Amino acid sequence: MRPRIVLFGDSITEQSFRSGGWGASLADTYSRKADVLVRGYGGYNTRWALFLLHHIFPLDSSIKAPAATTVFFGANDAALQGRNNERQHVPVEEYKDNLQKIVQHLKKASPTMLVVLITPPPVDEEGRMEFARSQYGEKAMTQPERTNEMAGVYARQCVELAKELGVCSIDIWSKMQETEGWQKKFLSDGLHLTPEGNAVVHQEVVKVFSEAWLSAAEMPYDFPHHSKIVPQDPGKVFQQKCW
Repeated sequence: MRPRIVLFGDSITEQSFRSGGWGASLADTYSRKADVLVRGYGGYNTRWALFLLHHIFPLDSSIKAPAATTVFFGANDAALQGRNNERQHVPVEEYKDNLQKIVQHLKKASPTMLVVLITPPPVDEEGRMEFARSQYGEKAMTQPERTNEMAGVYARQCVELAKELGVCSIDIWSKMQETEGWQKKFLSDGLHLTPEGNAVVHQEVVKVFSEAWLSAAEMPYDFPHHSKIVPQDPGKVFQQKCW
């Protein structure tokens, strides 16, 4: 059986199989080598994600645990109190604690699982305001419900926790801001990703996977390449244990 890679997160993960999405690109990278499964839940924060763990990653299952899991939460946790989306807000200390509980559960499901924490992306505050005005007109919020500064606070806690637990992390908040004009280049509405933003996430995930032990280039195909099949005796090649 092919190993499984699970993408666990909020709407940025849920949307990752759309055209140009980072999950779709990852599935293409690992085509015939690993199955990439999306488990993204729009609007969820880490507090609510905890209730999903035993359903998505059961500890008493006969099904083999995933080889790798990306954990991509924080954009909703960092929503500001007193603003439109305050129901999603999770204090940063609790956010870090929730992430730790998620990692501990995953490692309990499989001690060898490659766990990669991804920070929330940066926030283009003016982009969020523009999007709100395009959706709600005069009823739109007068202040952004998220700020880039606060997203950075959560991102730093994510990276810090990864170091403490000895798991991999991707600081997408910092990475995207290395590019001039990142606000419109990488973000479609000030928060969610453009195809270019998705490409950055895909590139960083592949880099971390490859530097660990999950390099697509080094993984075998699940069945032989068609060029190895002899038309007169097609079953012969399938009798081999490896291809």
